[in-house]
Amino acid sequence: MNELEAFFTGRIWLKDFTPFPEEQIERAIAKGDLLVIKGITADGQCSRCLEKSSHKILSYNCAKCGSVCFYCRHCIQMGRISSCTELISWASPSPKLHLNHSFNWSGTLTAAQKTASTEVADSLARKENHLVYAVCGAGKTELLFQPIFDALQKGLRICIAAPRTDVVLELSPRIRAVFPSTTVHTLYGGAPIEKGFADIVISTTHQLYRFEKAFDVMIVDEADAFPYSFDEALERAVLKAAKPDSPIVFVSATPSDKLLKATANRSEIFRRFHGHDLPVPKFKPLWRYKKKLERNAIPRKLVVWVEERIAKQEPFLLFLPTIELIEHSIPLFKKLDVRIEAVHSKDFQRKEKVMALRNGDIPGLLTSTILERGITIPNVQVAVVGADDALFNSSALIQIAGRAGRSISYPAGDISFFHDGISREMDKAKSMISFYNRRGMR
Repeated sequence: MNELEAFFTGRIWLKDFTPFPEEQIERAIAKGDLLVIKGITADGQCSRCLEKSSHKILSYNCAKCGSVCFYCRHCIQMGRISSCTELISWASPSPKLHLNHSFNWSGTLTAAQKTASTEVADSLARKENHLVYAVCGAGKTELLFQPIFDALQKGLRICIAAPRTDVVLELSPRIRAVFPSTTVHTLYGGAPIEKGFADIVISTTHQLYRFEKAFDVMIVDEADAFPYSFDEALERAVLKAAKPDSPIVFVSATPSDKLLKATANRSEIFRRFHGHDLPVPKFKPLWRYKKKLERNAIPRKLVVWVEERIAKQEPFLLFLPTIELIEHSIPLFKKLDVRIEAVHSKDFQRKEKVMALRNGDIPGLLTSTILERGITIPNVQVAVVGADDALFNSSALIQIAGRAGRSISYPAGDISFFHDGISREMDKAKSMISFYNRRGMR
């Protein structure tokens, strides 16, 4: 397989922005190896993200072609797609994948994980969709290892997609370690281009705009997470990236009613792999906390909570509702311990800061909901400041609570919901966690 075939098979890519010389691309087009696709179709649909709504496909005076063009506003952050834009894709049949894969995992599945793993494999064999509904810390990723290996042995190409970069970055080293002889590519905004033809692609759902009929098996991790659960275009991207008859495995601790109704095949695990209950959050009033922080004073209850974590050398995550409040508050918390850091979606160093917390180099992080899922740190303690804020729905609060008690060495953990009045979503989250614990005892 040559380098063009390895890169473009299953991909749909902007012709003017490829990692190959223009002459090489033109020769492949002339030879018929690369197919040229119009950026905006005649009926006004974007060929990359499949958007066609009138408020997303807009007209403008195009300097490139000198006439009025249409462009797609929806996926413009990945490069402008216009009427005169050309996309390219590999025109030949997909290559056969190699079958010499190794499986390097010595862990043991619980009885519930084994059952779920077998059920997933059976659904994939029948080419049917499947939902893994399992609580945070149930070991969802581990139960997928055997079905993934079975698919690889059949020469199938697999995509593991997640809505958020942080989840992708957590999954990538784990998958690479389990399948050391398998070519694995990791795709997210700003990721380096990797060479070769990947048997497994681990990708954010946004990156799937750049794929079409590429994968034999699709796994969507954290299928309930924003933005995937709120953006129909991302759902279309998953379907477009999969081959027409490819099964999709959805993985979620808090699936939506829509997903529950749409997926007939389902595996449920309401017990963590180590057999302990999920820690139940404690509600703690923190009246007028925003005004106090804005006046450069940390509420006393919050000071006590943070100082207790530091004294016990327990890593902590402190969730706040807005980036503005995080940035305003971090200098105040640094007065408690200069090593405390803050992360949010606009922080390009958040990967390094999370690693520093994991390594014990810093005591804790102030964070936005960017770390509500996809992060595992032994013995981490969790607090939400303003748990009553509208941003924190029950799903987000359950996921945040799910960061604690994940390690077999530290199966418990403190989860404090500091609030300025208990919300319905807080009550719902606590009730659901208690429900999971009761179900897990059966």
